[in-house]
Amino acid sequence: MGEVAVAALATLVISAVLGSIALGLAGVEDTDDASLVVIALVQTTLWVGMLGSIAVVLRRRGAGLGELGLRARWVDVPVGIVLGVVGQLVLVPLVSWPWTRLLGESSEELREPACRLADKADDPLGVALLFAITVVGAPIVEELFFRGFVQRAAVAAFTRNAPLDDEAAARTAVRLGTGFGLVVTALLFGLVHFQVLQAPALVAFGLVLGTLAHRSGRLGASVVTHMAFNATTVITLVVLSSNDDQCRDVLGVLGGLAG
Repeated sequence: MGEVAVAALATLVISAVLGSIALGLAGVEDTDDASLVVIALVQTTLWVGMLGSIAVVLRRRGAGLGELGLRARWVDVPVGIVLGVVGQLVLVPLVSWPWTRLLGESSEELREPACRLADKADDPLGVALLFAITVVGAPIVEELFFRGFVQRAAVAAFTRNAPLDDEAAARTAVRLGTGFGLVVTALLFGLVHFQVLQAPALVAFGLVLGTLAHRSGRLGASVVTHMAFNATTVITLVVLSSNDDQCRDVLGVLGGLAG
């Protein structure tokens, strides 16, 4: 867990520094004023931090990506598509509704950031870039980091001290430790997106992804589910982005597209 903590901190620092440089070179203060190309560059700075941290730890341990569960089976595709779509259209509204009411925010505020992002994809190249960032790049990199790297370390750390002389107690300790590891990873996954309104839904979806990865022992299902989750929103937004009012009527975690 010490390596995970250092890796997470290094990722945030690297992303903040490189992201600020990218925005400065583009002459804008934040991503709200940036073009889609600049937003893509800022997003890749986060990936550099994540992949760099993973590479350093794996090299120190003499391990490869197989240690992170980077494997897939054909069954992961249909299962992932169904769970991703259901997660976006059903899970997200159920979790987000009470949270936005508690904060006194409207559903329009929840969806505003992603509607602005979709508005930037106003040509075929922009749409392709939006898909590359949110539907391909983010799910692969984030599943490697969160479910492959962080979650495996967390589960191992929290189940390490299970008693060896009592089988029933050992099973209970392993279940509790595993659950705690999944929750910690999901919380980190939700918080690292820095979206207050979207955080609970992202944490809930993170638990779904974590359970898939842990139960299957591979990342294939969680990667496809993550892709389908993001693609559901991106496709809807691209179709409706020509109508600003329609865009803001779409359900989903629209501010955390790159989650």
